[in-house]
Amino acid sequence: QVQLVESGGGLVQPGGSLSLSCAASGVTYTANIMGWYRQAPGKQRELVASVSSGGTTDYADSVEGRFTVSRDNAKNTLVLQMDSLRPEDTAVYYCNLKRKYTPTYDYWGQGTQVTVSS
Repeated sequence: QVQLVESGGGLVQPGGSLSLSCAASGVTYTANIMGWYRQAPGKQRELVASVSSGGTTDYADSVEGRFTVSRDNAKNTLVLQMDSLRPEDTAVYYCNLKRKYTPTYDYWGQGTQVTVSS
């Protein structure tokens, strides 16, 4: 049974930094993509950043240059370093683990709140 456990959310002032972590357990077939999504009130869930097991990264335009995503394949952990945070970054952030090749899978963490406010 795969589990994703997130940590690191909280309240931060505009311009500040925050780091989110996600630890995955029970993972098999490790060629996969780990990523962070976020959902603000009244909005759809959107991709923030992802990284494949091969190291390929993908960022939303709105966070490019401010956020950095990284993973440790040996430990099945994912980190999102968020700098220069803005009020519009306020959302619930979700860790995601997916595999596009057979056997496919798609798992989500429980979410962690990030609030950027003065």
